[in-house]
Amino acid sequence: MKKLLSVITIILLITSMALIGCGKDSTTSSGSNETENTTTEETTASSGPITINQEIPDQEILSKGPSGESAVSAKTLQLTEEEVQKIKEGKYKAAIVMHYAGNDWATAQINGLKATFAKMGIKVVAVTDAQFKAEKQVSDIETVLAKKPDIIVGIPVDPVSTASAFKKAADAGVKIVFMDNKPKGLEAGKDYVSVVSADNYGNGVQAAEIMAKQLGGKGKIGVIYHDADYFVTKQRTEAFEKTIKEKYPKMKIVERGGIIGPNDGEKVASGMLTKNRDLDGMFVVWDVPAEGALAAARTAGKKDFVITTIDLGTNVALDIASNGLIKGLGAQLPYDQGISEAILAGYSLLGKKAPAYVAVPALNVTKENVIEAWKLVYHQEAPKSIQGAAK
Repeated sequence: MKKLLSVITIILLITSMALIGCGKDSTTSSGSNETENTTTEETTASSGPITINQEIPDQEILSKGPSGESAVSAKTLQLTEEEVQKIKEGKYKAAIVMHYAGNDWATAQINGLKATFAKMGIKVVAVTDAQFKAEKQVSDIETVLAKKPDIIVGIPVDPVSTASAFKKAADAGVKIVFMDNKPKGLEAGKDYVSVVSADNYGNGVQAAEIMAKQLGGKGKIGVIYHDADYFVTKQRTEAFEKTIKEKYPKMKIVERGGIIGPNDGEKVASGMLTKNRDLDGMFVVWDVPAEGALAAARTAGKKDFVITTIDLGTNVALDIASNGLIKGLGAQLPYDQGISEAILAGYSLLGKKAPAYVAVPALNVTKENVIEAWKLVYHQEAPKSIQGAAK
């Protein structure tokens, strides 16, 4: 009997110790996501350098920087394992200041930045959304500066109205990396580290080539452009229009309409289609207003109609996969753009010389490669709805 009690006691002790061990694991995993991500990414960082996805196709970069700079490909950027370790020792802080955070592009940028900063041991103390309002972004920057970040990665809503706020951050010693555009009057190497963008000119060319192929090199088309002082969207439209005019003389741009914000697409497209009932196609400067143009084309009863755009958002990807009116687009690679921005922030912390303008190569997306493209763009599998439609 005593022997039996002794065995039971030993079993109970072993069980108790196992439960204590599980309890410790549970406490660790139930902490904040930031803690979990840091642990995972630090383990990954120790296995090698930080670069963008080297599987991205090598394409000639056609874009120029906001001050006419030649582009350096983001595929050439790198932080070595030793450099990453040195950055970790600094225990730095970063803030992300967005012009707008309500779309897939912004989400992917933020995810790329957060994941890479975690690998570098840099704590993200704020992510702001200016909702396309310059005055809100100025206020956001003031709020962010109170948190004393070492780094700000941001995209100005307006290059003029936000310039003084970003200059204040620069004068306070904050290392600034810009997405896509820079505020007026700020200088690379002095006020900011670098500007990183997609090859927007290259993506405009891709959208034009898809349009020409779908229409057999002839037809009447409309162009919906961004009616604002926005460097990257101007490049897209310029590239699309120049490619059509120079390479496809039987294709005519018969109407142009400007949008101020992402929700203007349907109204402008509807007016264009009412005025030009024989339009064969339409280029829209990015994916969200292209969704509006798609709605307008459906309302107008357009069936043999071609829409091309820029950016691989969920809704346009679903329409491409479904063989809808949106036939293809030039895709940015926002997750890798976020990685690039974080790497350049690392350059500044190390005192390492950074190029003034960096671009991520353009990506041609059609029904044939939409699933593979999604994985390249977002670093994850395409949603099941898109996969199902593509089949």
